Amino acid sequence: MGVLDFINELENFVPILRTLIIIVLLIIFFGIILNFIKKRLLSKAKTKKQISNIQIFSQMAKYIFILIVLLSAIFSYSGSWSGLGLSVGLLSAALGWALQKPITGIAAWMMIVMRRNFEIGDRIIIGTVKGDVIDITLTHVYIKEVGGIVAGEERSGRIIMIPNSILFEQNIINYTSKYELILDQVPVTVTYESNMDKAINIALKAAKKHTTSFIEKSNKEPYVRTYFEPYGMRVSVRYLVDAKRLQEFSSLITKEIYDRIKETKDVEIAYPHTEILFKDKTKRFT
Repeated sequence: MGVLDFINELENFVPILRTLIIIVLLIIFFGIILNFIKKRLLSKAKTKKQISNIQIFSQMAKYIFILIVLLSAIFSYSGSWSGLGLSVGLLSAALGWALQKPITGIAAWMMIVMRRNFEIGDRIIIGTVKGDVIDITLTHVYIKEVGGIVAGEERSGRIIMIPNSILFEQNIINYTSKYELILDQVPVTVTYESNMDKAINIALKAAKKHTTSFIEKSNKEPYVRTYFEPYGMRVSVRYLVDAKRLQEFSSLITKEIYDRIKETKDVEIAYPHTEILFKDKTKRFT
């Protein structure tokens, strides 16, 4: 290949390189502007829903802009809209088979955006994963795990990335879809010899003491349900509490109930144990 041929090839490559540079600069410039607008809006957002809307729609704006820029670049080389349609059709056919999972993930992302199954900040369960949503991208949902390596409703510190493609196959449970408060309970089993009225009163007072703010917010008082157990009566006090603070308040109420029972003479906690009775075999009954 001669020098002239090399120069000709280079001249053919220059427009493509120029187009690529323009595309990159446009995307970077748009990203800077979008981040500036996003930060300004987030500083004024007051509710979880507003924050989630800003995060999601800023991502949508970015993806739409990139798509428009790429389609414009393809059109500039195809020469006509029919050529553009042919180019896009061939590209879609080539990628459709190889990228089934990512395409399904994008469809799932669109479902989340349109139907709002959950928002950023919601506590959800997807399959066996439980946690708080911190980001929703085109391909993954990012969750701060709750439970996992620790028991209960406290954060483990791990971030779990769930592919959007599996959202069509898994049950999704949302703790905070409409309300921030959910029902929780603390059970305690007392002996059959205990004063049941006092036991119920202890459980109610303990719950009311620590959930005053939630009672005012929901206008719903704690209540008790009782059940027979093989070795005593189970007293379950139920109350509304912040979905993300279940462990904190169940622990406080449990300790409060225990302390109050210890101070009460005619209420005792029941637990499985064995009693040995010695019988006098020499005694005769007439």
